[in-house]
Amino acid sequence: MEQFKGQPRLPKFAVPKRYDINLKTDLVTCKFAGTVNIDVDIVADTKYIVLNAADLCIRSGSVQLKCQSSSKVLEPSEVELVQQDEILVLGFDEVLPIGVGVLTIGFEGTLSDSMKGLYRSAFDHNGEKKNMAVTQFEPADARRCFPCWDEPAAKATFKITLDVPSELVALSNMPVIEEQLNGDRKVVSFQETPIMSTYLVAVVVGLFDYVEDHTSDGTKVRVYCQVGKGNQGTFALKVAVKTLELYKEYFAVPYSLPKLDMVAIPDFAAGAMENYGLVTYRETALLYDYQHSAAANKQRVAIVVAHELAHQWFGNLVTMEWWTHLWLNEGFATWVSYLAVDRLFPEWKIWIQFLDQTTEGLRLDGLAESHPIEVEINHAGEIEEIFDAISYKKGASVIRMLQSYLGPDCFQRALATYIKRHACSNAKTEDLWAVLEEESGEPVNQLMSSWTKQQGYPVVTVKVKDQQLEFAQSQFSSSGSHGDGQWIVPITLCCGSYDACHNFLLKEKSATLDIKEFLGCSIAKQGLMETRGNVECSWIKLNVDQTGFYRVKYDEHLASRLRCAIERTYLSATDRFGILDDCYALCMARHQSLTTLITLMGAYREEFDYTVLSNLINISYKVTRITADATPELLDYIKQFFVSLFQYAAEKLGWEPKKEESHLDAMLRGELLTALAEFGHDLTQKEAIVRFHAYVNDRNTPLLPPDIRKAAYVAVMQTVTSSNRSDYESLLRVYRETDLSQEKGRILSSLGSCPDPEIILEVLNFLLSPEVRSQDAIFGLAICKEGREVAWKWLKENWEHISKTWGSGFLITRFISAIVSPFSSEEKAKEVEEFFATRSKPSIARTLKQSIERVLINAKWVQSIRKEGELEEVVKELAYRKY
Repeated sequence: MEQFKGQPRLPKFAVPKRYDINLKTDLVTCKFAGTVNIDVDIVADTKYIVLNAADLCIRSGSVQLKCQSSSKVLEPSEVELVQQDEILVLGFDEVLPIGVGVLTIGFEGTLSDSMKGLYRSAFDHNGEKKNMAVTQFEPADARRCFPCWDEPAAKATFKITLDVPSELVALSNMPVIEEQLNGDRKVVSFQETPIMSTYLVAVVVGLFDYVEDHTSDGTKVRVYCQVGKGNQGTFALKVAVKTLELYKEYFAVPYSLPKLDMVAIPDFAAGAMENYGLVTYRETALLYDYQHSAAANKQRVAIVVAHELAHQWFGNLVTMEWWTHLWLNEGFATWVSYLAVDRLFPEWKIWIQFLDQTTEGLRLDGLAESHPIEVEINHAGEIEEIFDAISYKKGASVIRMLQSYLGPDCFQRALATYIKRHACSNAKTEDLWAVLEEESGEPVNQLMSSWTKQQGYPVVTVKVKDQQLEFAQSQFSSSGSHGDGQWIVPITLCCGSYDACHNFLLKEKSATLDIKEFLGCSIAKQGLMETRGNVECSWIKLNVDQTGFYRVKYDEHLASRLRCAIERTYLSATDRFGILDDCYALCMARHQSLTTLITLMGAYREEFDYTVLSNLINISYKVTRITADATPELLDYIKQFFVSLFQYAAEKLGWEPKKEESHLDAMLRGELLTALAEFGHDLTQKEAIVRFHAYVNDRNTPLLPPDIRKAAYVAVMQTVTSSNRSDYESLLRVYRETDLSQEKGRILSSLGSCPDPEIILEVLNFLLSPEVRSQDAIFGLAICKEGREVAWKWLKENWEHISKTWGSGFLITRFISAIVSPFSSEEKAKEVEEFFATRSKPSIARTLKQSIERVLINAKWVQSIRKEGELEEVVKELAYRKY
């Protein structure tokens, strides 16, 4: 028995082939009971069967193995649930016969509030609280619903039967084949599934409305939501039907199940879950209200639906062999969801917005406490933490880099081959590289190993010396230290125009190119570059359109030419984004001064692209926060500079939506007005508050459309104090009266902008109240600088409760990162370390280390800023500059 404890994987002497699962749910007592009959192939001599089970009671006397060859029925002499390892060990008195047998196990469990396994979600129906039963099995929680081989490679088929109250809807992966009414209950039988992994099995039992459509080849698609919300499912339904058809064409393989259901769940920890044929979502990721949802909500629904449906091929049909290869699922689904949304909504310019994904990947991967894309997993408790920006966003970004290098047609053909070759099976990263190598003739495995097997990425330094361009790569680190990583970097560059683009692979630590020979131009003494025809070629930009997952540092001469090119709008939006983002990262790592960054930001005064401005706004928030810690005497000047920086675009857009305006303008207006409110712009705050009062009095007023509501809420909270709280009470009233999850989320994410610490404490306690669903509490953790200390004290005082409520899932990590990361002193890092010294556990260990590292990076940055001699002069000049 001891030999099975503490192992990362189950032993291989028994292989499941088919599960026949019967489940009976009681939504009043919140209990469930069931029986599973597993066709299991004994492939090696053993007296033991070891499978996964957790939080279940095994019914005594219910376990037996019926051998098919001899009709012999064996009962185990030992039945032990090892809770620590989440395994069920069955010990028999004799060696089990080789071949197939049927293992029967009876079990019971509780529908918990943990949002994992088979759990309960609460909802209101005609003013009455009701429960629904929902599953969330990824990564390793099918074992909380029924005993099973809960590993992605242990694929089998599943025959599911549910015993439920007769008035409820029962859903599973496959269509219903029979319903038998039995008084106030019914037994619902589903078709057997194709071969699949346990983490994709799903069951939902509740009260629902639905909307329905079909793809052109007859696949029935439905969106299920709470009663009365059916019309909010129509947008997602349209996206789903079109996306299924698009993927069928792109992967050259049809969707493999007879139906697709998508269900909005009120309590749901993640954004969505790609269960085969029964995709579950947070309400905010599936429902779109044409009157009260913002443009950003619409975009999120489209991207999440496209992401989950990509998994029906990449993940469900072809599944990663083990969690080390999680990025194959998540990186691909992220990348291909943008491809789908770009086809459906080209006017959204979604590939420019994809840069937000790349940036988040780069931010996390600049930490020493990051991890490689392919990461060893030795315990089920470690899996949750790698559902992060590395697996999703770095994964998607290196796929985009590879597609850009190999070309889209070759890449698409290889993907189609990969899916056909590994359908109904499992694959590793190397299997994908092998197919791409066959199709392209390029050494893909060699090219990509440096990107997936080692953590981090390079910063490529480029400088001009004697008509030569000198390139050097070194590992980028946000802390400013130098790692020893080395990559094969696909360098792209253009010179003075996008017509003159060049590329090469930087395989060594450094390389030198002759400018005239490589680029066909030379550098004149005055520092401009001239082509043979004497045409001015005034700038060089590396990593064209930001397709590479790396940073670029230019020498001062090249950087100043790029600043001019930005001011004159010679560069594409993606390149304007990249130059800004790299400069910010280099500034944080202390490779460039804050003075340099702020001067560069000044070049974006007439910027009007949504994604570039959105990033400019995010960077301005971070600069404001670090300046407040480093040089508080300059804070008002910094805010004044940012107000003047954003006013041009804000005045151009105005408060009122224009008829037929673009989706991107609608999103931009909200972000700009929110920024102006955050920076204390008097006119914006006053106008926002007037409109807020109109909205409180009439929820259908045209004065506060969804896209600008957050701006109004932030403006309101900026003026609230403990002695002037009526607007805070009004905002809470709006929260309590709306049944739209998106509206609740908007309000929660605004409450923390109040500069009064007493109100902040009230807000934080409100997050722990029954009025806020536990999945949504994290939205309220965006706390302003004035509330940081209060929030940290609150986290310590409530840690036991927080750990108990959120400790079994990944949401707990958000509490740590949101509250700890913004600090900027070594003393605080030490204090955090000491507090968690006795409170850490595997599921938060990585996040805790990352958060403390961010605090130390901020601390070094603060010290560096204080030594900048020119900063004060430059900031004041920019704050008062007239345009």
